[in-house]
Amino acid sequence: MVTQEEWLKLTQEEIIDPDLPICDAHHHLWEHPGNRYLIEELLEDLESGHNILNTVYVDCRSGYRSSGPEELRPVGETENVIKLTANRKPGAPEVAAGIVGFANLMLGSGVAPVLEAHIESGRGRFKGIRQMGAWESDPVFAQGYNAPKKELFLDAKVREGFAYLSRYNLTFETMVFHTQIMDVVDLARQFPDTTIILDHIGVPLGIGPCAVKRQEVMQDWKRNIAELSFCPNAYVKLGGIGMNILGYDWDERAKPAGSAEIAEATKPYILYCIEKFGTKRCMFESNFPVDGEAFPYHVIWNAFKRLTMDISKEEKNDLFYNTAVKTYHIE
Repeated sequence: MVTQEEWLKLTQEEIIDPDLPICDAHHHLWEHPGNRYLIEELLEDLESGHNILNTVYVDCRSGYRSSGPEELRPVGETENVIKLTANRKPGAPEVAAGIVGFANLMLGSGVAPVLEAHIESGRGRFKGIRQMGAWESDPVFAQGYNAPKKELFLDAKVREGFAYLSRYNLTFETMVFHTQIMDVVDLARQFPDTTIILDHIGVPLGIGPCAVKRQEVMQDWKRNIAELSFCPNAYVKLGGIGMNILGYDWDERAKPAGSAEIAEATKPYILYCIEKFGTKRCMFESNFPVDGEAFPYHVIWNAFKRLTMDISKEEKNDLFYNTAVKTYHIE
């Protein structure tokens, strides 16, 4: 039986444009039974050939406090990331230069002490929160992504809490399915002073009932992405393409797909986002270790570089580095 680590090593590629500066705008760290991805594993990926200068850590419900008030337990994740990244070796990428945690906006005004605790614990590196909004009634889509309720971001209590983000100069991001992007549009219009980041290209669904209507999904997704792009405070992360909920079979191959195939398959989505949002509101993300179920770290960055071969150096620098560090105020 081939392990996941052995399977990933079956596909090796020469690094494309190895000097291009990169900020990995979205990754996680966790340790679950039989599934560990901590600093050692991350650094092995970060140092696999691309010029990764720094990263943004995004919440994954890992390291929560085990006691104390329920609403403050997510602050443990920020505390844990600070601890995990305390001993940076000279010359290594700056892991978690930005930290995005979780605070439950359903607390309304009660979210303020949670945000303050994250900020204090983050030592200047806490940049914003993520709250999952993904929700579909069909249980085939319930893969650990589901939000606590349908149309979460239209809830009055959530919006009461959301209003506090701009007071603390914090960003907001979410993962929703393509069917819910208009809820994010409504949020962006209501709170124009808050930077809102759409994760994983808006997750165009490709499994279950959506598997047989890919063109319809594409048209719905494009219409909603275009509408969101009209909101100047909205940004989009280009990645998450290894998740099987998009309908690809990447994780079922005898060996991982190469970057040329990945680029060709995802080009309609990635290039459309860039066309609509521009390079100053798009940023590439690895989404590791989640996307590590589908392909090696160095291969996904090669795929992104293939997708952007025909654009200017300035635009590439935006997509791979500048947009992320500016959005998250990384020094």
